Amino acid sequence: MSLFRLDASIRTEGSASRALGDIVEAEWRREHPDAAVTTRHIGIDPIPATAWGDAVTAGWVAPEQRTPQQVDAQALAATLVDELEAADALLFAVPLYNFGPSQHFKTWVDLVIADPRMGPGTEHLKGKPAVVATVLGGNYSPGTPREGWDHSTGWIERVLGDVWGLDLQVVQREFTLVGVNPALDQFTDLAKDLADRAEVKAAEHGRFLASRTGQRAAA
Repeated sequence: MSLFRLDASIRTEGSASRALGDIVEAEWRREHPDAAVTTRHIGIDPIPATAWGDAVTAGWVAPEQRTPQQVDAQALAATLVDELEAADALLFAVPLYNFGPSQHFKTWVDLVIADPRMGPGTEHLKGKPAVVATVLGGNYSPGTPREGWDHSTGWIERVLGDVWGLDLQVVQREFTLVGVNPALDQFTDLAKDLADRAEVKAAEHGRFLASRTGQRAAA
């Protein structure tokens, strides 16, 4: 029984996405207190930006012709997929940066897909329970001035849910910059309400993750 957790925030302290992920993990641990948890923090220990290109181009040449960088990139891609395959449940804490997914998370996804096991039509991870905890500095809900500006959450759902086939749940907290950006002070009460609701949902998703982990282990 094991959980793999990935964090993509560039912050080591005060990360809203990490705090939301902590709630999910705490609920999972409540049901599986002795289970192993493997972590990878790509926000502070990022995947090299050149790794994806090296891993892809390695497949274009014979093994004996590959550069050391290509060999290392393929090995790293294999390690990332191994981590996903070995875990019984997955947790991703990923913030919205500049209206899109964190570059660290996108680089990680690209390298995972570069591994031959994760090619088109893959079912290596199909049905594995997963939770995405994501946070947005502003509010992008329907009817708001920036409706449609969140280009991260939908993309994450497409890759993890539709492409990889994970049994995915998403919890999202908006307005995390209230209290940081004075221009948003007028939304203090709304931000508190959204944070409270997100924390409740994160706990619910943590229990979902724990339950589905147990079901898969018993199957």
